[in-house]
Parts: sequence; structure tokens; C-alpha cells
Amino acid sequence: MDFEDDELYRDITGFAHGTPTWVQHTAEAWTEAGLLLFAALFVTAWWRARRDTPRAFATAALAPVATALAYVCSELLKFGFTQERPCRAVAGATASLSACPPPGDWSFPSNHATIAGAAAVALALTRPALLRLTAPLALLMAFSRVFVGVHHPHDVVAGLVLGAAVAATVIRLGMRPAIGLTEAMRTSSAPVVRAFTGPGPERVPSYDSR
Repeated sequence: MDFEDDELYRDITGFAHGTPTWVQHTAEAWTEAGLLLFAALFVTAWWRARRDTPRAFATAALAPVATALAYVCSELLKFGFTQERPCRAVAGATASLSACPPPGDWSFPSNHATIAGAAAVALALTRPALLRLTAPLALLMAFSRVFVGVHHPHDVVAGLVLGAAVAATVIRLGMRPAIGLTEAMRTSSAPVVRAFTGPGPERVPSYDSR
């Protein structure tokens, strides 16, 4: 399995070196810019949820929390496995497009892929239609980490699975208390608190027909 993974890494990084320079630069930029895009989607989901139901707002609020916890899990696993980066460990591979992280910055699992997998699932839970956007973005971010040469293929696969699993679990377990907190905050006397959670869905006025 390790041999096949190394071969796939060599194939991908070799292909990367044969692509146009603008593709290489785009891939390098995307590995970081993708994080900013997911952050922007979190903010957008929160803003829209301010005028939605308590459950919808709770989901939007839990999404970045779940992603952060997935990142923490990824970091803990890194220090458990202490796997070397492929840009140092894979013999015969072409030089990585991105600078190889220093020794001690372990490879497994990929933090970027973990964040991407968690964000993709968390955002899809806030609005299912977003999965058509977030899933390709997460896969592209994960692939880019191998493309630029700083991760094994199995690093990013594990990261995507880990992130998705943690995000789904955190949102499911945190939903009930988050809904209760949202309802309490929406009735708070503090304007700042109410501004954060929003007024909730607009109520249709009822008219007395008598």
C-alpha cells in the first residue's frame, strides 16, 4: 500500500511539474485561498441564518466550531503518527512546488484536507444545496496539497474523512443545546446579543376578522 501510494505521489507531482506555470501558481495559492473562501461561506451562512429558525441559526453557528474541532483532532493525530512529509520521504520524486515544511511538521493527516472536509459537510448541513459547491471545493483543496508536493495521497483522503466525520458528529451532538442558546439569546435584553443571533424568521401579522 505504501509503495502504491508513493507511486501515485510521484505520478501526481511529476504531472504537476509538466503543467503551465500559471496552473502551478494557482494551485499553490489555492491551498491557502480555499481556507479564506470557506471562511467567507461561514460568514454568509451565519448572516442568512439570522432571519431563519433557531435550528438553522444553531447549525450555522456550530459549523465553524465543528471545523475548528476537526482541525484540533487532526493536529492530535499528527503527533500520534509522526509521519514524515513525502517531499522528504519519497525517493525519486520530483521537487515539490511548495516549500517542504520543516522536520517535525508531520504529514498525516492533512490539516488542510481536514478543514476542507469539515467545512464542506458543516456548510451543507446549514443549507443542503451548498454541497454542490463545497464538495468540489474540498476535493480540489485536498488534491492541491498532493499536487504541490507536501502531502501523500492517503494524508488528504484521511483528512477529508476525518473532517467530515467530526463536523457531522459535533453538529449532531451540539444541536439541542445550541438551539436552546439561540432562543435565549434572541430574547436577550442586550442589543449586541440580539444583533448577533438576529430576529429570527419574520412573523406574518395576523388580523382579527371580527
